This record gives sequence, C-alpha cells and structure tokens, in this order.
Amino acid sequence: MKKLILTLAACTAASAALAQTESADSVKKGFEFTDVKVIPTTSVKDQNKSGTCWSFSGTSFLEDEVRRLGGDSLDLSEMYTVRYCYDDKADRYIRLYGECNFSQGGGLLDVGYVLKKYGMVPEDAYPGLNYGEEKHDHYEMATVMESMLKAVVKKPSKKISTAWRRALNGVLDAYMGEVPTEFTYKGKKYTPKTFAESLPVNPDDYVALTSFTHHPFYETFMLEVPDNWLYGQYMNVPLDELKAIADYAVENGFPINWAADVSEGGFKWNKGVALMPKGKTQGDMNGTELARWVKLSDRERANDKYNFDGPVEEEVITQESRQKGFDSQETTDDHGMEIVGYATDQNGKRYYKVKNSWDTNQVYDGFLYVSEPYFLAKTVSMLVHKDAIPKHIAKKIGLKK
Repeated sequence: MKKLILTLAACTAASAALAQTESADSVKKGFEFTDVKVIPTTSVKDQNKSGTCWSFSGTSFLEDEVRRLGGDSLDLSEMYTVRYCYDDKADRYIRLYGECNFSQGGGLLDVGYVLKKYGMVPEDAYPGLNYGEEKHDHYEMATVMESMLKAVVKKPSKKISTAWRRALNGVLDAYMGEVPTEFTYKGKKYTPKTFAESLPVNPDDYVALTSFTHHPFYETFMLEVPDNWLYGQYMNVPLDELKAIADYAVENGFPINWAADVSEGGFKWNKGVALMPKGKTQGDMNGTELARWVKLSDRERANDKYNFDGPVEEEVITQESRQKGFDSQETTDDHGMEIVGYATDQNGKRYYKVKNSWDTNQVYDGFLYVSEPYFLAKTVSMLVHKDAIPKHIAKKIGLKK
C-alpha cells in the first residue's frame, strides 16, 4: 500500500510538472532568433518620407563592400545618388514623350550607375536636406518635378525649349542643395569622381540576378518592373540556384542588395519578421476552432493566417507558384533592403537577417528576419559581387571571375 501511495505521488508530481511545462509553453509566444552569421555592416539609416529605399539599400551595400574589400568604414551620401537619378530619369521621361515612369523609386543597379558615371561623396558633403527638415521628405519636391515634366511634354509652344533642364535643376538645388564639385575628406581634397576612384570597388564586378520562367534561364533580360528606368539587364537563374547564390554569399561574408515585395500580410515590420504562413484548413481545426472559422467572411479567413505570434507552418514555394505571383502582380517590386546574415529560430528554422532603412525604433533596431519561404516567394531581384556566385553557377551564366 505504501509503495502504491508513493507511486501515485510520483505520478501526480510528474503530471503536475508536465502540466506546468505545457502551460508555460502555451503562454510562451513570439520568436527567439539566434544569429549564426552576421556580416559587418554600417549603421541603420532612415529614408523617412521618401521613396528612396533603393538608394539606402544600395548605398549600405556599397559601404559594406568597401569595408569587405579592405577600405574604410564610410557614411556615403544616399542623396547624391538620388539627385543624379532624378535628373537622368527626367531626361529619359522627356525623350520618351512622357511614356515612361518618373517617380521617387529606383532599382538595384542605380547606385553603381551613379558611382561609375558621376562618382560619389560622403554624407557630410551632400546630405540633400535643404528644405527646412531634419529628415528626408520628397513628396512635395517630387510632385513639383512631375507636374513640371508633364507640362513640358505637352509642348504648349509646339516644341520643347532649352530651359526645362535648368528649371528642373533649380527645383533640385532648392530642395536638395547644389552638388559639390569639390570637398575635403580626412584632410584631402576630392572631386566626386576622384573620391569614387579611391574606393576599392569596381561597379562592373557586380551581377544582378532574378528567377522567372517567362524568359530563358542563364540569359539576361530587362526586368519588367516600373522602377527599372535604366532598362537594366538581370541574369535569370532557376529558383534553387538563386537561393544557392544567396546562401553561398552570406556564408562567405558577402552582403546582398535585395529587392522584394513587402506588401504581404506576413511581412511584419514591427515584429521584425517576414513569413509566408500556410494558414489553417478545416482539417487542421477542432470543433471550437471550426465553429469560429465558418462564421468568418472570406476576407477574414484570408487575413486570419497572418495573425501569428511565433513560428508557424509556411507555404511550400515552387518556381511555378513564384511565377504566378509575379504574373498576377501580387508580387511587386516594393522595397530595397540588404541581406547581412542569417539566423535560426527556436525551432531551428533558418532566416535571412535583413537590414532595412526605416530607422531603428523597432524590435530589432532596424533589422528583421526573413524566412526562406518568404525569400523564395517574394524576391524580385538581388545584386551580388561576382565572387559571391558559386563556381558551378558562374560557369552556367558565362561569368569569368
């Protein structure tokens, strides 16, 4: 009898401990990320009210490449690149009779384009804030320029005058300030071109990549997104090889300039995570959950899968499902960021660590963790140094290192 009582007591204690553990697990929510590999990167910036993520991500990428290649840790001017892109986009807009995109947006190739054609300057030499604000706000300026250009292409005098470019640059000077022709950095005088030449970076060493089936693999094509105003060429590779390049790059210390769709409900900036949740089916639910489910509207059911507080099962992404998202324009070219490492969550799932340009007032101080399914589904394009591409893939795309 005593033995039975002791056994029952032990079982009761074990059950209580198990119940306590289960209770703790059920209360425990959220994500627990462990950084596995983090590439040295410069500080997080804030694009604020400007559609210039492409310049912030591209400039951060350039700064990190300079450091990786043995140069100084720099703070380069995002607005120097933006200024010249506005000017050149306007030229193209006029030459194409207004039948092209003129906006604040841009692409992954734009920073390298400006670096090669116009040079580069440090942030202190050209902050681009000349309109009474401490943070960037381009909406008024962009609206003024767009209205001006639309008036010019209408040719009210039956031809285009020689004054429009001076007028446009007058707007840019008024809002952003005049571009410096010479400046001093660490006691030495530079021009934008000589400063760019002093950096250990060759713009021709970088490869833009994407993965879509409406063009042949292992060939370049002009990526059909509105912000590709340069009509830049992107190398097309299968999805598994796009991921292989990303993984190889991060593992070997190469940052990635990343363009993606962030309009998905699974992109939770404030929570610092981006997922492609699978969502529940009727077969996954018990009676109480099912009773609630059937009362939801179609829209509420669609949104329900994005109400996650921790790791969830995610969609299986294929080349076909990815292409469908692009063709239907559910996957769009929304935002430029920089991949600077990878991490795992409490379940061992792998995520890319991503640096954003939306300030640091967020759970991970301006960084977020992007799941592999989200990367596979929502990557529009990426830019890497040619040495960040594995040799067997480099050979397929005809790349000579």
